[in-house]
Amino acid sequence: MYTGKVRLSLVEDDAYLSAIEGLQEFVLNANADCETAYDWVCDQCNIHSFVADNYAWDKFFWTYQSAVD
Repeated sequence: MYTGKVRLSLVEDDAYLSAIEGLQEFVLNANADCETAYDWVCDQCNIHSFVADNYAWDKFFWTYQSAVD
């Protein structure tokens, strides 16, 4: 169904933002590597990939890096 709404980036999606909020805790508790963390975010958002979304990827990677540092 076409709604006429356009999202420019996944960073505007509530499920993605919620996953990013929980990412640091997930990484620390699961001792997750980057690939596992990426898969977890995709699972939380019910999507297959967001690597082509530069804004979403940057936000994910920055959050992941801050968790492992």
